[in-house]
Amino acid sequence: MKPLAYFFVLLFVLEIRGFDFITEENPEDLVDAKIDGFSARSALHHGRYQRSTSGDDDSGELVAGDDNIILHSYKVQSTITSRLANTMVRTKVENRARHPQNLVFDVQIPKGAFIHNFTMNVNGITFTSSVKEKSAARSQYAQARAKGKAAGILRSNTLDMENFKAELNVPGGTKVQFEIHYQEPIRRKLSTYEHVIPLQPGRLAKHLEVDVRIIEPQGLHFVHVPSSLGDQFEGVHTISKGEKKAHVSFKPTVAQQRKCPTCSSTAVDGHFVVTYDVNRDSKAGELEIFNGYFIHYFAPENLDPLPKNILFVIDVSGSMWGLKMRQTVEAMRTILGELRSADQFSVVDFNHNVRCWRDQLVQASRSETEAAKKYIEGIHPNGGTNINDALLRAIFILNEATSLGLLDPNSVSMIVLVSDGDPTVGELKLPTIQKNVKKNIRDDISLFCLGIGFDVDYDFLKRLAHENNGVAQRVLGNQETSSQMKKFYNQVSTPLLKKLEFNYPHGMVSDVTHNTFQNYFGGSEIVVAGKVDTENVQHLQSMITATASNAQLVLETLADVEGLDEFLSKDNHADPKFTEKLWAYITINQLMAERNLATTAALKRNITRKILQMSLDHHIVTPYTAMLIESPNGDELMLADSPQDRKRGCCPGALAVGHPKPENSIPAWAKPTSGAKDPSSLLLGPTASAIHAVDNDPHFIINLPRQHKNICFNIDSEPGAILNLISDAKSGIAVNGQLVGAKKPLNNKLHTYFGKIGFNFEKKGLKIEVSIEGISLKDGSSTTSLSWSNLGSLIRRRVLVSVKSDNKVNITVDGDLSFVVVLHRVWKKHPVNVDFLGIYVPPASNFSSSVHGLIGQFMLEPDVHIYNERPGQDPGKADATMEVKGHKLTVTRGVQKDYRLDRVFGTAVRCWFVHNSGKGFLDGHYTDYLVPTLYSYPKHP
Repeated sequence: MKPLAYFFVLLFVLEIRGFDFITEENPEDLVDAKIDGFSARSALHHGRYQRSTSGDDDSGELVAGDDNIILHSYKVQSTITSRLANTMVRTKVENRARHPQNLVFDVQIPKGAFIHNFTMNVNGITFTSSVKEKSAARSQYAQARAKGKAAGILRSNTLDMENFKAELNVPGGTKVQFEIHYQEPIRRKLSTYEHVIPLQPGRLAKHLEVDVRIIEPQGLHFVHVPSSLGDQFEGVHTISKGEKKAHVSFKPTVAQQRKCPTCSSTAVDGHFVVTYDVNRDSKAGELEIFNGYFIHYFAPENLDPLPKNILFVIDVSGSMWGLKMRQTVEAMRTILGELRSADQFSVVDFNHNVRCWRDQLVQASRSETEAAKKYIEGIHPNGGTNINDALLRAIFILNEATSLGLLDPNSVSMIVLVSDGDPTVGELKLPTIQKNVKKNIRDDISLFCLGIGFDVDYDFLKRLAHENNGVAQRVLGNQETSSQMKKFYNQVSTPLLKKLEFNYPHGMVSDVTHNTFQNYFGGSEIVVAGKVDTENVQHLQSMITATASNAQLVLETLADVEGLDEFLSKDNHADPKFTEKLWAYITINQLMAERNLATTAALKRNITRKILQMSLDHHIVTPYTAMLIESPNGDELMLADSPQDRKRGCCPGALAVGHPKPENSIPAWAKPTSGAKDPSSLLLGPTASAIHAVDNDPHFIINLPRQHKNICFNIDSEPGAILNLISDAKSGIAVNGQLVGAKKPLNNKLHTYFGKIGFNFEKKGLKIEVSIEGISLKDGSSTTSLSWSNLGSLIRRRVLVSVKSDNKVNITVDGDLSFVVVLHRVWKKHPVNVDFLGIYVPPASNFSSSVHGLIGQFMLEPDVHIYNERPGQDPGKADATMEVKGHKLTVTRGVQKDYRLDRVFGTAVRCWFVHNSGKGFLDGHYTDYLVPTLYSYPKHP
């Protein structure tokens, strides 16, 4: 058989099991082939479509795009067996063009799900997957590379966006089927189970189907499908509900999929949601025993809420400015209004400083809650982010109240942290913050964390919450932020039981997951699982008890083992291993949480071994296993690797089935031409650097090439502030930088540096964030990452992001616009300095005439006249008079540094320095260039 001439890339971005694949192979084929203005690379998402040439849409004619890519079918099949969902997503795609094109399989995976299988069929040849221990999988991969076989590697970045993306470059006439399987428990929130299926086919599908089957031995109370996809699909689904089973089907025709009767694009873009609940009667819990495992569901609802002592800790740093803060204020108005009179509360808000609305808890009376609302409404976000001191202040308030006997013994204490970013002031090391919190917080205090937006380190918030009896959730910083915040609060605001413990008889059960819980909240559910000696089942159910500090519970946990066996054996759709899979899921997550808290290296190694063995036994990808994807003959190999260090990027490699591609190649459009200016290759000199630059703390260098001058100025602002560097709304380009502060002031001044730089290429639908931790490219809901330590490239829609060394990244747009970002590392134990970034932009002619920003306004070179050079206050530096933009300014001769070629000592650049943060040289004041997010445009041009 001839080798297959295909090239594919798999991109997984999952919460703790995600993968990123970045190739250094020839990207020309991936990017530069365009069909009717649309990139073939993203054909499933951006192509145009042709109507059927004969008959109706449902006559059997295929719906093809102008790119001749056909989506034959898009099917989602999900089976829920006693709250455990097994979901399969399968697509069948065909390239009917005569030339190679990329076929894209892009699926969102619900947060927390485990992928356990992926297959791909190319013209009848099936690529299958297997899960192996990480080092063994890496060894097999290395051997394949050494023997010259086509092999690729993927690694993870644990971002919160759970995308599985596969790209396959295939010749014309090729048919491909992608299929992925994942499993997840259906969690109970606000007294309802909610099964969410992301449904984004990207184009019209000849056959589109969602098939959901629910099997609940406890009996179904109701099944509902809300209009989550929009009113257009109202009534398209069908529901068949029995006593213990239900079937939900959604099969829109091609005509129903269209956005409008004459539209060629699909309206199917969102989430298909199924909600349901089971029959509960008066039982506090339900025990299910099957195939040697038991699952214990606990969700009582006939209890009175306990009073709560709650501290709201709210981030009010500069990045919260604008919509985020308005939505936070709106949510807090509602939340404060829903506090019960028996509750106590206070508010802590923080930026680089920490403030308390009240230094102690106050009763949630009408007057106090109204006063707190007014206080929050008057907050103006600015400055940096000091998470450590804010949490310690909140903990101190609760600890002091406990010590003074001011709290009801039956009350529940909790802290709710709301933040949108990483710490930039005070303690910056996340592990140290975790240790500080754990050291000071009492065992009976729960910490809940709400992360807003994409910039927040959600993994850190999750660890912080899970280590302290709480949960974390991420919400997007958009119009829905307020409602999402209120929904999160409602899930954790009704404590019913305190210090809940389940007691299982020794000798009858083993390997039981957590059986002790600090608090139980109404509308939720606790699930305990374990192995059981089936010979003692009848005695087991009568020996299970549950106790809480405020209640003694009688559990009517009925376990009709024979009836359950008979019921499940008669249903072809039921998962016969649902108890075992759910036990494995809960246990692995519990072990990973315990590993984070392990106090010794030996204990950590022991837990790691347990996680590894369970991952292999149950064929799931965790941070300690890897998935190998192979062709039938083993000649083509892909390694899906998820290292524990989320900041690491990917190493080179691609699965090129067929002709090998040269490494480290750059597409023709990205190579510098005679007219393009590459910031890394421009000549430097003592008087002209031919570059606009911002580096150090931060020093701006503006090059005026026509007049052979360099003008410099500094910006002194607060940590957390985001400055607009380039704003060109007509071209759809915005470049912004966020400041971080030094560890402490030096000579009574806190120096600031750029810690993040954001690039928004609006017309291309791409956002790039360069931070001191790494580089990420956001393409819609998909995020792909590079690290500073691994050389590699990313390409999307003629935008090339390339890490050239461990301290420099180049961004090239359409071959004629380029940026360089330089990373400066400092000694980690330096008492003052922190890591920071510098950015270099050549004067470019491809911006529009309306380009602006701290740098952008100088793309159109202003006339500058410098005269009357004279001795300055500093004997070694001359002063002069500069006329610019109708102003006369006193400027001083100085020297700044260009660090592109020498990041340690830099290259000297002579310039005239403008004092007072560039006043008179800049249009307006530097504060006019403050923006709320890394990707925003300023209000003023």
